[in-house]
Amino acid sequence: MKRRSFNATLLAGLGAPALIGLSGQARAAGKPTAIRIGFPGAGTGGRPLPTSGYPANAVFRSEIEQEFASEGIKVEWKYFVGAGPALNESFANGLLDFAFGHGDLPLLVGRSTGLKHKVLMSAGRGSDVYFVSPANSPAKTIADLKGKTLSVQKGTATQLQLYRVLAKYGFNDPEKEFRIISQIRDDQVASLSTGDIAGALLSPFGLEARGVAKRVAEIFDDPDISAPSTVWVGEAFEQQYPDIVQRVVTRLVKVAHWSTQEANRETQYQLWTRSGVNTYIDNKKSWDRVKDLRTRLNPLLDDYYVAAIKKSIDEAKKYRLIRREVSLDGWIERKYLNKALADLKLENYWPTQDASGKFTRT
Repeated sequence: MKRRSFNATLLAGLGAPALIGLSGQARAAGKPTAIRIGFPGAGTGGRPLPTSGYPANAVFRSEIEQEFASEGIKVEWKYFVGAGPALNESFANGLLDFAFGHGDLPLLVGRSTGLKHKVLMSAGRGSDVYFVSPANSPAKTIADLKGKTLSVQKGTATQLQLYRVLAKYGFNDPEKEFRIISQIRDDQVASLSTGDIAGALLSPFGLEARGVAKRVAEIFDDPDISAPSTVWVGEAFEQQYPDIVQRVVTRLVKVAHWSTQEANRETQYQLWTRSGVNTYIDNKKSWDRVKDLRTRLNPLLDDYYVAAIKKSIDEAKKYRLIRREVSLDGWIERKYLNKALADLKLENYWPTQDASGKFTRT
């Protein structure tokens, strides 16, 4: 298949012909020779490691490899410095079977351009959001930065999140009220240290300890600011290997359950430092606030998940990040998650949230 660039994918989202993700990998009749799993991100300096969450724990604990080791099925992990947009490009070129943790905006851009995948489970939800400025900035509020340069990796879930944060503080036309440039995280940190940008959304604690940044605003677990991320499988792979998909989902549910155990909290804080994105103190200070890990490390496709995705669709259209309609019809496939929860007797384990984000079962 001819390779396509992310620019082509983005243009398709704005009305150009759709891209269709098909697998070009040779497959055995009854099972794949390899399972190719993408993460929308990479560690510091492009280090091939995930950052946090229960899908990251599946990598650090070699869970998927263990599941298929006896059958000789290779597990290939792919990490994208270009984040969600680059993951879309890879899938469009037939190079991925699964995504573990795709954020809402690139997920929707992919869907709007015709990429064929099935939503399997939530990769997690909820977060604390921090708006930081250079450590020596005189700014005390986001309002003090109006007209200045902000940085975000455009095309990613953080772009929509930044717009939500700015709207919360009264800025409803962010691209006109600020100069917003696109940078990967490493470049954002460098630009904060030199004062070349006035602000970004980044975990602050390690940066503060190094004298790089300071907090200007912080928002804790606001369901209107943070949207769930998603685990999906390519439609062609799902149709050819439903048993493999079930085993991946069931294994991920097991990992999610392990990840919610209080006894494993500190272990995770350490595991999540391996990518170099967040320090131990970032993980500890952000996650110690979470008294019940089930509220974030949650695989459910409940009312909140669906409502949050619909809200993201509306926001992406509002900000002209997608122009085509995105339908949920036939996209969310719950049967694999439902079977995994039933088989593991975890149907009522995770708390559910209604469309507004209020917990309905704890």
